Amino acid sequence: MTEHKSGFVAIVGRPNVGKSTLLNRVVGQKIAIMSDKAQTTRNKIQGVYTTEDTQIVFIDTPGIHKPQHRLGDYMVNEAYDALQEVEAVLFMISADEKRGKGDNLIMERLQKLSVPVYLVVNKIDKIHPDDLLPVIQDYSEQMSFAEVVPVSATQGNNFETLTQLLEDQMPAGPQYFPDEQITDHPEYFIVAEFIREKVLLLTREEIPHSVAVLIDAVSRDENDKIHIQATIFVERDSQKGIIIGKGGQMLKHIGTKARQDIEKMLGDKVYLELWVKVQKDWRDRQQSLNNFGYKKETF
Repeated sequence: MTEHKSGFVAIVGRPNVGKSTLLNRVVGQKIAIMSDKAQTTRNKIQGVYTTEDTQIVFIDTPGIHKPQHRLGDYMVNEAYDALQEVEAVLFMISADEKRGKGDNLIMERLQKLSVPVYLVVNKIDKIHPDDLLPVIQDYSEQMSFAEVVPVSATQGNNFETLTQLLEDQMPAGPQYFPDEQITDHPEYFIVAEFIREKVLLLTREEIPHSVAVLIDAVSRDENDKIHIQATIFVERDSQKGIIIGKGGQMLKHIGTKARQDIEKMLGDKVYLELWVKVQKDWRDRQQSLNNFGYKKETF
């Protein structure tokens, strides 16, 4: 009998380097929302990768940045907390971006860890192959990495190499989740995230980072159709107007796109009902952060 192996791997990096895209690639399904806007991910999201004899729990973290409010503090703490008690860390960078202060800050933390740190150079499809080596050399001069793995999270380049390295790294351990489970988050959390993703996708300027989503109710009707009621919270009346749109068209568009993702995940027909409410300065109010699920776990 082959010994079963398992462990936890944290994915860290600056905002918008492709951490969530990599996580979705790992589990083979969309569980983490994606956007071209920085600081899309707010919570630690665990994706479960299972093979016949190995299970790896990948922890996608919020992008590490300089916080501007209490929500920002929470997000950065979530990212650093993920470095505790893991078997390995993936430090993810973008091949098409120069090393910045944020990267240096992260490496300062990573150098203090006793576990292997892998440099994952993402978005290699966006640069000429000749430009890759200088990027790798630059980072390798800053700290020593267990391995350097160039990847394209969107296209899947080198993905098998990365997972094989991590499988080899995992110690003997139990299977934490059933074979078919791909995340530790309940479905209502992912539903709320899908709705927030569509707001990120369809609105611009100050709107995206001022949005929180709460699922108010989930039920089934007599035709076995799932009814979901959710509220989108913003910080100002002007933001509410933008999300609702002229004649309610923007809100309808957000709902339609979110429903398509939700139906794909649940494998069922969904009726999605959305409201928009204003909760002034919620990102700096601890009670609001707690209500929206941005709170520290206590044991």
